[in-house]
Amino acid sequence: MLVTLNEVLKEAYEQKWAVGAFNTVNLSSIRAVIDAAEALKQPVILQHAQIHEAIAPLAVIGPVMLEMAKKAEVPVCVHLDHGEDIDYLLQAMEMGFTSVMYDGSKLDYDENVANTRVVTEAAAPLGVSVEAELGRVLRPEGGGEPDPQEETLAPEDMYTRPDEAAAFAAATGVDALAIAFGTAHGVYTAEPKLDFDRIAQIRQAVKLPLVMHGGSGVGDEDFKKAIAAGITKVNYFTYMSMAGGQAVRDFISANAHREDIRFDEMAEVARAAMEDHVKHAIGIFMKSSL
Repeated sequence: MLVTLNEVLKEAYEQKWAVGAFNTVNLSSIRAVIDAAEALKQPVILQHAQIHEAIAPLAVIGPVMLEMAKKAEVPVCVHLDHGEDIDYLLQAMEMGFTSVMYDGSKLDYDENVANTRVVTEAAAPLGVSVEAELGRVLRPEGGGEPDPQEETLAPEDMYTRPDEAAAFAAATGVDALAIAFGTAHGVYTAEPKLDFDRIAQIRQAVKLPLVMHGGSGVGDEDFKKAIAAGITKVNYFTYMSMAGGQAVRDFISANAHREDIRFDEMAEVARAAMEDHVKHAIGIFMKSSL
């Protein structure tokens, strides 16, 4: 069933467990995530990130995500992730997405507040939940193009401050807040060092669901500590996608003697591997594992 972010996070926030949020760039990944959630009887969040527009246009993938969410046997929120263009967020809302994230983390504080407020005011009449980001979640070494801005900042300049988070939440009216506490997008080249105390302090200050970006590659025990400290939504994509890619490589290697390897076979191998990976991730986040 299709639900909003507020609805899907309510019980998790109150009881201190977390809901997995997975970027789904094609039909195989949508099926993998929903099948995993249904197998575990857990709510889930399907996400489309603006950065994936070139490979999965919102106008194409969005209706598929929404239709499959409506037919799912568990609560499913359909969420626009890392939207930096307000018009793009409005497009998702008009399409029927039940949640959007405005990412103004690279802007100065006042501009981030002003733009986020525009989004929350547009979303309210439509019943759409809004997530925003305060602080900077980095890309690790080798995890993509370096951001020149980030190279000049010390960690304390990028991490979310509890007092600023409280002011931001009050000024914008957001429903969830993505925070920076040591995670990074992409592939980790070293074990991340996470500031769990900062999570707890921010939760106490803002009293809203907190979001962990850069979840892929974080160890199971660190996930549990972060959730216990106050994380309610965990964004996860890179390592799920890599699991599908590795399964395809293994399949091709095992069938190197064949001349008739088909794309549909490879897609199904990738889907099954991603489903197993998502099951493991959801199993770590869910209430009974904590």
